[in-house]
Amino acid sequence: MPRVKRGTKRRASRSKTLDRASGYFLTKGKLHRAAQEAVERALRFAYVGRRQKKRDFRALWIVRIGAGCRAAGISYSKFINGLKKAGITLDRKVLAEVAANDEAAFQLIVDRAKAALEAPK
Repeated sequence: MPRVKRGTKRRASRSKTLDRASGYFLTKGKLHRAAQEAVERALRFAYVGRRQKKRDFRALWIVRIGAGCRAAGISYSKFINGLKKAGITLDRKVLAEVAANDEAAFQLIVDRAKAALEAPK
């Protein structure tokens, strides 16, 4: 099997790692081994964070919708149930935006949801 010295490839790989680690504290930004460990750890946190961001935003939207619902005199769960019965298919992101920025429009949506809840089956 031929001997491989990896000169330029190794240098490029290490340079890429050190570029990613620039600004890290002490040796983590300067020495390859420490930088490699720090970068791998950071990339793991970034991967997890991209998934947590989706959960966090959904929770924020639910809090905003719940606040708008309480101001309109209905609970969040009854509001969502009424929306489903009324056939309104707005997602939570849009509902949160409307609840935060347009109280009149949100009140109309709440009224439609309440009407759907009170309608006979």
